[in-house]
Amino acid sequence: MIYLHKILPIFLLPTGITLMLVVAGLLLRRAALCWTGIAVLWLASTPLVSNEVMRAAEGWQIRQPLSTVPTAQAIVVLSTGRVQPPGDPNASEWTGADRFYGGIELYKANKAPLLVFTGGWVPWQSNAKPEGEVLMRYAADLGIPRDRMLITSKATNTEEESGALAALLAQRSRGNAAPRVLLVTSAFHMRRAQMLFARAGLEVVPFPVDFKVSANDRFTLLKLLPNAESFSQSEAALREFYGFAFYRLFGG
Repeated sequence: MIYLHKILPIFLLPTGITLMLVVAGLLLRRAALCWTGIAVLWLASTPLVSNEVMRAAEGWQIRQPLSTVPTAQAIVVLSTGRVQPPGDPNASEWTGADRFYGGIELYKANKAPLLVFTGGWVPWQSNAKPEGEVLMRYAADLGIPRDRMLITSKATNTEEESGALAALLAQRSRGNAAPRVLLVTSAFHMRRAQMLFARAGLEVVPFPVDFKVSANDRFTLLKLLPNAESFSQSEAALREFYGFAFYRLFGG
């Protein structure tokens, strides 16, 4: 299923839409279809469009001061994907550390007595350790006591993460009321994650991080110029819209 979840949205994203329109235009000899595909590609690649789409995906959330965050039973840091660089098999890199450091900040602010990392893992990196194991080691190096940290079982997507966490905390709560968790994930991913974790029976307090658009984002002519980074951002935001709609309509 993870392969289907990754592949199917392509046909609803600017990449797939552009290719289908251009190919259809060439086969049918309709220049209008080709130009429409080019327009989709250009618009999705401009900062003007990608920033607005991303902020909409983020739900116009803001970064919360730690002082306003309530206490909870656990801080949960969702996996974000990492890279195993060539060379040292014990080395690990990731494209954004905001989730990790957001969880560390909450723990050091005494917002919860427990820090939980999810066991993010994908089958095409079968030899890699679950991300939670790596992040737990980094957190220990920063002074977080190992007996205050947990890792869920392996999970390949957010739905599996929510189920793994619910099972882990159920073992500790022994049938008591649903535990309150501070959920740390990227702002654009929060709405879908919050829905799935609440559906798993948890009381969720969102703590969004990893915002993609700066607060003082002003219009300039450069925002009309296409670039690869903006294109990638547009696709990431649209994937979240589609993912949220899928789980909202079909429940997983």
